[in-house]
Amino acid sequence: MFEIPTLEALNLAPALPAISLAFGVCVLLLLDLLVVPKDRKEITAWLALAGIGVSFVLNLAVFNQTADAFLGMFVADQFSGFLNIVILVGAAISILLSMDYLKRTQIERGEYYSLMLMSVSGMMFMASANDLVMVFIALELLSIPLYVLAAFRAPEAKSEESGMKYFILGAFSSAFFVYGAALIYGATGTTNLPAIFQAVTAIVAAGGSPMFLLLVGAGLLLVGLGFKVAVVPFHMWTPDVYEGAPTPVTAFMSVGAKAGGFAALLRILAVALPSFVLADGQTTAAWQQLAWLVSAATLILGNIVAIAQSDIKRMLAYSSIAHAGYIFMAVAAAGTQGMADAAVQAALLYLLAYTFTNLGAFGVAMAVEKDDGAGTRLDDFIGLAKTRPDLALMMALFMLSLTGIPLTSGFLGKFVVFKATLDAGLVPLAVIGVVTSVISAFYYVRVIVNMYLREGEGDPAAGATRYVNWGVYAAAAGTLIMGVFPVVVTNLTDAVTLAATVIR
Repeated sequence: MFEIPTLEALNLAPALPAISLAFGVCVLLLLDLLVVPKDRKEITAWLALAGIGVSFVLNLAVFNQTADAFLGMFVADQFSGFLNIVILVGAAISILLSMDYLKRTQIERGEYYSLMLMSVSGMMFMASANDLVMVFIALELLSIPLYVLAAFRAPEAKSEESGMKYFILGAFSSAFFVYGAALIYGATGTTNLPAIFQAVTAIVAAGGSPMFLLLVGAGLLLVGLGFKVAVVPFHMWTPDVYEGAPTPVTAFMSVGAKAGGFAALLRILAVALPSFVLADGQTTAAWQQLAWLVSAATLILGNIVAIAQSDIKRMLAYSSIAHAGYIFMAVAAAGTQGMADAAVQAALLYLLAYTFTNLGAFGVAMAVEKDDGAGTRLDDFIGLAKTRPDLALMMALFMLSLTGIPLTSGFLGKFVVFKATLDAGLVPLAVIGVVTSVISAFYYVRVIVNMYLREGEGDPAAGATRYVNWGVYAAAAGTLIMGVFPVVVTNLTDAVTLAATVIR
């Protein structure tokens, strides 16, 4: 007979940051429907920010704890605590960027903020998922609201198309993930990540058909989560969805979906499958070679195709693909014995740096964009330094950070990722990363050239409203602080020891 677990057994305290936000979504929906006037949806946005603030404070309260909840399906540790900071900061900036944009494009509806917070709660559950079932539930909680948000400018054709493409391909990726989880369950008899680790050790020693199930299952999990983080060859949805979705939604999904996807990917590979080798005595995991190839292909395709783009949103879409490749370098490095913690720390730093930089770049693009969605071509940035020198300066900072220039957060992110890759012995991958970084300078610096060196009247940047400016300045502050005072964040990531959370 099924026994209902007690509250004491569930131990919900470590999960309060994510639970509070999920509960806040329900409250926000009711308040928006029954209390907030139709012409005052700005109130809903501030209530959403308040919910993020509460979750942020609760996350700080449990940051240095290591405890599980939901009968071992959820784990709170420094890894999830840091990722929750990345996710919540990104969500707060995204809401600031959205407030005036929704109003001026006449798509201001209160459910927008509830959908965004629902997706954020899914990302937080993914960061703490300690079971493949929890990963899948969190993945769907993250994804389904984003499908709706991508089509939020309906009946505009591009927005509807982006929502449909994202939904169809997202459903396929979820199916791959479920099939992979089923195969791993068939091989190990469990979906709990620490228990999978223990079973894998025995399976590798014994050999046999479970090895084949593990190999195929791990590959399918990489496919499912590879779609979410937009790595090659699962990137095909990214340019069209990024271009067609409302710009603040594009900004949010470019950083939030990556944070959630890489959180699950790192937990599964570094906690459940670090000891999965094809033969006794090997010091690298069986999945490292695949991760190596995926990272290299993503770096090459993302950076080279970005050169040919003439639209800022499509350029940043391919840039997003390329940066997924840089983070995937850390994933590949985690497959070398003894490198898991350093690789995870590098990935966390890169995710925070990318969150600040990319949200800021999209914020400036939003300021130049017209109410009808036009004004996103690179030529629209010509002469911006004359009309809006402050925005041009911020955009130059973000472009330099995405390139990886020193004294920016982007440099810190690339430095730690390259170091982890070299320490793991993946020298060819590190070389590819350096070469593609040089290539990326061409299309990033092109934006700066347009703003400062090409003659033109300059766009008035009518979209640079108060809240958009706040979001851009917050992103610029984060970009500079991480670049000039890296110790502020490295002190937090140095405590992250993901492998130590495994129950052995």
